[in-house]
Amino acid sequence: MSRALLSHILHRPPLLASRSGVRGGAIPSRLRALRLNCTAAEATASTDEAPAPPARKKRVVSGVQPTGMVHLGNYLGAIKNWVALQDLYETFFFIVDLHAITLPYEAPQLSKATRSTAAIYLACGIDSSKASIFVQSHVRAHIELMWLLSSSTPIGWLNKMIQFKEKSRKGNENVGVALLTYPILMASDILLYQSDLVPVGEDQTQHLELTREISERVNNLYGGRKWKKMGGRGGSLFKVPEALIPPAGARVMSLTDGLSKMSKSAPSDLSRINLLDPKDVIVNKIKRCKTDSLPGLEFDNPERPECKNLLSVYQIITGKTKEEVVSECQDMNWGTFKATLTDALIDHLQPIQVRYEEIMADPGYLDSVLLDGAGKASEIADATLNNVYQAMGFLRR
Repeated sequence: MSRALLSHILHRPPLLASRSGVRGGAIPSRLRALRLNCTAAEATASTDEAPAPPARKKRVVSGVQPTGMVHLGNYLGAIKNWVALQDLYETFFFIVDLHAITLPYEAPQLSKATRSTAAIYLACGIDSSKASIFVQSHVRAHIELMWLLSSSTPIGWLNKMIQFKEKSRKGNENVGVALLTYPILMASDILLYQSDLVPVGEDQTQHLELTREISERVNNLYGGRKWKKMGGRGGSLFKVPEALIPPAGARVMSLTDGLSKMSKSAPSDLSRINLLDPKDVIVNKIKRCKTDSLPGLEFDNPERPECKNLLSVYQIITGKTKEEVVSECQDMNWGTFKATLTDALIDHLQPIQVRYEEIMADPGYLDSVLLDGAGKASEIADATLNNVYQAMGFLRR
């Protein structure tokens, strides 16, 4: 997810080798997916009937890891979509700092990066009056539930994790256990909040499928009548979440390789536009980004991945339709289009950068937002955790 959660799964590379013949963009048949641009169904009643009580908003959770700079791919693929989601759903957006330590990191930078990521959420338009914004480690239930879930998760499911297999294949004995077990923490992140929907890219549905399998396994082992015999209400301990697929084109590719996702972990900073890049840096990166020598510009030629990527970025940034972009840009040369794209990026990112600086200059405000968000999150997370402790037979204080 580079390596972040959920949408933290939005930002990890595929987690598992296919367990059911599913790879890449294919959505498992048993994993129901909803599209982000769908609207909530509204029930209609005849005038002589009493109005139905308002339906509970479905709950959505997502997060981004505070490693490296938040880049255009994180923004267009996740954070920008969250701004729309917060008006449609009950939303919980968090900074997944616990996932940030699965690989070597600079301890003094972790808290700084966490605050910076939270400020970017707010600067991009996440409204703390509509969404709960918090830091993952500030809600202790994440770690506690992870341990409980790990007791019911077969090791074989984790051994199929691509990242861990690749690291192990290199004979690196210093790879931490967390790189193997982080998928259970991801499941905890989602299941704690009885999430209805989790935003994922079509190439990352396997991450959510693992969470669904863990939830179903724990429900079968400890839920239902078994939980009722332990003094609980019975039924399912966890809601089994569904995938929420973002709009097509939101998957932003590297500026140096149109076949690879834009990533925080890519060695070259020229491969990405960071949200806080100054104007001159954006100009230089777009000027030097990879293109081709073919005439004209087009979306749908599979032999021109860089062309499709840059046109898609321009389409999303400007809010234009695909047809409008084709009409405007199809006859441009690369020099003209790069200048047009650069101007659009600078115009779009400048207000975010200004707002970010304002938020970072007011640490009290940022702290209050995170404290309030963690409080709201903890109420739901603690209720879920207590139910699991009860169902699993623990003696409670």
